[in-house]
Amino acid sequence: MKAKRHFPVVCVGGSAGGLDAYIRLLKQLPDDMGVAIVIVNHLRQVATLLHEILPKYTKMPVELITEKLDIEPNHVFIIPEKRDLHVLDGEFRLKPISKPHGWPDVITVFMRSMTKNWDGKLIAVIVSGFDGDGAAALRGIKEVGGITLAQKPETAGQPEMPESAIASGYIDFILSPEGIAKEIARIAHEA
Repeated sequence: MKAKRHFPVVCVGGSAGGLDAYIRLLKQLPDDMGVAIVIVNHLRQVATLLHEILPKYTKMPVELITEKLDIEPNHVFIIPEKRDLHVLDGEFRLKPISKPHGWPDVITVFMRSMTKNWDGKLIAVIVSGFDGDGAAALRGIKEVGGITLAQKPETAGQPEMPESAIASGYIDFILSPEGIAKEIARIAHEA
């Protein structure tokens, strides 16, 4: 069995309009904070392009997640399409998507897996997108001592996902993507 991991993981959940938020966030994040960034994109057909687009905006390696890939700090990981993402023993685990029709809930599924199977600090970020994926998992993130952030709705291309997260009552900070990056860096420094 692998050693337990204690570094922070940042789950960034987004959908429509999320690309703009991911770029703005990554451009501002230091590449040596000691955190893993996991981008869980709720639009399945877009996800496979992110690992090709986002390396232009960060010095951190950007990887499309594969089965049993180790979670490492100072990396950006991207969920592949048509998969639910889980964590076990410090590795990513991929399963067939549990909700193949209608709005997916891949962000909620991943965040719930993290609360059960990760020892380090959890930081949940909800950015631009339709629907409310992720909101249902925020309470669990708070219960394990995690920190939750939502993109300020007026800075989002599609404010529905951040608004759903804010309406949950479990959001600590409501900020622009640049503000979210500053807060993540602050949290990482204290972790």
